[in-house]
Order: sequence, then structure tokens, then C-alpha cells
Amino acid sequence: MFTFLKQLLSQRSAPNRTDWQPAVRTPAQVKRHEQWLADRVYLNWAGPYFKAYHFRKAGVGSSQGLRVQLITDCGRQGAIFFFDPSIGPGNFRHFFDFTCERVLELGYNLSTSDQRKLVHPSYTETIDKHFLKPQPKDCSETGRCNQRYGSITIDLISINEQPGFIRFFANPYHDDIFTPAHSFDELIAAVYQLPPADEQVQARIAEYARE
Repeated sequence: MFTFLKQLLSQRSAPNRTDWQPAVRTPAQVKRHEQWLADRVYLNWAGPYFKAYHFRKAGVGSSQGLRVQLITDCGRQGAIFFFDPSIGPGNFRHFFDFTCERVLELGYNLSTSDQRKLVHPSYTETIDKHFLKPQPKDCSETGRCNQRYGSITIDLISINEQPGFIRFFANPYHDDIFTPAHSFDELIAAVYQLPPADEQVQARIAEYARE
């Protein structure tokens, strides 16, 4: 699966594309996600992915076994967090939305949450996307607006309805009307640098894994 996903990142066939559609959570899904947050299940992976990101930057393996790939192209800064079977599809999808919610707490607006399916000859690719922008009124007396980390995109890529990876990156604005952007290192620390999960939180993994 990991090899297939690496190929997917590097080259794609010409798929049948559907238009982007609004990503909608049912009331039951919203309630379930709120319970997932209340149970702090995210602590099982926030810190480990944060550490795996820095291990990757340093060129060493992650002690948690979580796989991360860096994004440094086209002026973007970010990372790809690959799904691990120990997480479970349900938890990984909750973690995708959790990442968006953490960014919102940093002073961002959610511009869009969309989904699109791409039908390839041998598989179907689903892209769930959260796109966030800094608050438009957050400007200093000089007139320069605080761009924080720039615009932020969080994608969840699934193959045949099974999660593959979360792509999380910032795209800074290069315009004099904005303050200089903070680094992605600072962003990922603000989002994922959290305490380790205790035994009670670890025991919750199986409860949400198969959703």
C-alpha cells in the first residue's frame, strides 16, 4: 500500500473527474466526532506524527513507525502523514478534521470544505479538502495584514474508500501587504505538539477505529 501511494504522489493517470462537492457531516457524524475529541483520542497520534516529522527532517527513522514525507515544492511548506493500520480508518478521518480544527484555533477562517472523486481505470481516489485562510481583519496599524503561516490546505486522500494519507501544507503570501509568514515548523508545533496519550486514552483507539 505504501509503495502504491508513493507512485500515486509522483504520477497519475488521466482519471474521470467529478466536480468538487461540499463535504457534509451528518448530525450523527458530528456528534461522534465531538465524543472522539472529548475522549482526547487524538493524543495517540498528534505527538508521534510531530516527532516523526522532525525525524524525517533529520534524516532518521521514526521510533513510532509512522511514515512522513516532506513537502517543499512550489513555495509550499508541509508534510504528508501516511495512514498506518494501527490507527484505523475511523480514527484517521477524525484526525483529519481535528487538524483543521486546531488550525482554526490559531486565528483562521475555514474557506471551503470539499470532496471530489477521481475514477481511475483500476481504483477510485477520493480527496477531502479543508482550505483555510487567515482572518482578513487581522491587520496592524501599518496596514500590513498578519498572514500567520499563509493559506493552509489539509487533504485526506483515500483509495477505494480506504484512507491513504493526510497532506498538510502552508502556502505563504508573497506580497507587501502581508507580514512575513511563520514557518511550517512553527505551525506543526502549534497543531501537533501535545502531551502523550495515557493508558485510558490509548484504550479508546479500538472504539473509533472501524468507523
